[in-house]
Amino acid sequence: MWHTNRKIGFDDRIVTIILVPLASLIIPVIFFGWGFTRPPYLTWMVYTSTFIVTAAIWLGNRFILIWARGRYPAFSDTRKRLWVQSTVMLIYTIITNNVLGYLLDICGLKHEHPYPPFDLRFVVTNSNAAAIFCSLTVVAIYESIYFKRELEKSVKEREMLKRESLYAQLDALKTQVNPHFLFNNLNTLVSIIPEDPKRAVDFVQQMSKVYRHILEVKDEHSIPLKEELDVLKAYAFLLKTRFGDNLEITINVPEEKLNRKIIPLSLQILMENAIKHNIVSSEKPLRIDVFAENGQLVVSNNLQKKNQLNESTGIGLDNIRNRYKLLSERKVEVEENGSSFTVSIPLIEY
Repeated sequence: MWHTNRKIGFDDRIVTIILVPLASLIIPVIFFGWGFTRPPYLTWMVYTSTFIVTAAIWLGNRFILIWARGRYPAFSDTRKRLWVQSTVMLIYTIITNNVLGYLLDICGLKHEHPYPPFDLRFVVTNSNAAAIFCSLTVVAIYESIYFKRELEKSVKEREMLKRESLYAQLDALKTQVNPHFLFNNLNTLVSIIPEDPKRAVDFVQQMSKVYRHILEVKDEHSIPLKEELDVLKAYAFLLKTRFGDNLEITINVPEEKLNRKIIPLSLQILMENAIKHNIVSSEKPLRIDVFAENGQLVVSNNLQKKNQLNESTGIGLDNIRNRYKLLSERKVEVEENGSSFTVSIPLIEY
């Protein structure tokens, strides 16, 4: 449908219906000296010929604009798109104006200068100037609305990113400071203090590191993978101390990948999900692997689901997906089979 073309971004039917006839009325007066209240009077023949040429230039340039936006959809390609678009529009406008003008002359719809003697150079020059004016009007209207909408979209995306980041922080913070988490960690701490005071001190330090990280990344959209892995190791230390040999966590990421970026708290959320939804026992140890593969960071665990009354809401995964949509065109991949559950998240270039 005309008005639903997403590359235009708005219903331009009214704009076209109003401005094409209006431009066809103004152009003969401004560029050729025809008048409304004085001779030489603007005739219907002149208006009709101008309308045909104006409509052809307007609609043709509209099509070129749609084509250019489809070929260069990324906002970062705007400069390249404008160069290509402007060149094609200029060529199309000049050719269309002169060819249609010639054909209209043959058909008897003359569009000559009203004052004798007839000056072909004057008519051709002003005719092309009028055509370029029409083309520039199309560009000015459509591009101004396009950039306005892109700016609004950018603002909304930034606000959405902030909101999603805040939700992630709150979600992670609630996970860490909820009574069950504190109760379990404090019980673990109490049990190891008499047996291994040094390990108890390490436990408190690692716990402090996790909390401090949550507060430090509250305003960040992405952080270096190295920082996120350092905190993940602290978090894994807490879990390993609590579950012992019932939980096996392996983190194997090459050094050259550590300079990539990742959204904050994502690994912590994925590891917490694995603990939350799977059995962790001596009969069924849980194994969590974290590794890099094909430009992604993969978190995988063997599948041994708990019998839960309520199905998982998937809020944690949705949060990660939504934040990645605003930072990268690559998608978060989730794969579940009978034996494992795997989440692959893109590594972001600096």
